[in-house]
Amino acid sequence: MHSIHLTYKTIVLTNNKAQKLILKIIDNLNKNGIVAEEVVADLKELRPYAVDEKRPVVAKAIRLAYEHIDEFQTFAIPIPEDEDIIDEETGEVIASGEQVSSGPTECLIYLISLIKNEEHRRNKQELREFNKALKQYADDFSEL
Repeated sequence: MHSIHLTYKTIVLTNNKAQKLILKIIDNLNKNGIVAEEVVADLKELRPYAVDEKRPVVAKAIRLAYEHIDEFQTFAIPIPEDEDIIDEETGEVIASGEQVSSGPTECLIYLISLIKNEEHRRNKQELREFNKALKQYADDFSEL
């Protein structure tokens, strides 16, 4: 009788130091809000873990976030809005998507929580939306 061993690679940052750093970032944000110099330093420290674990979407989100905070001294990207839920048969909107109204600190905490729980497909999609919004914000601002 042969035994089959199935293994899978988890998608979240698995390094204990990375997990502790994520918790530290969230804790500091909750206590102090966005202290740009501190948050940028912590995010720069976190990014190599994402690179080492081959998490390109996470690594990009971290880099774009710290570049944004460094340049603007805040986090001006809102939480992506939920999409409408549409009945496939009738085409009618069953539930309307909502734009969550949150301040910069809450939005950054939300982004960090997506990074912390990237294994969820929706979270990875939202990370991509944040990346797109961060890039667009930088592009729009550079045109001024």
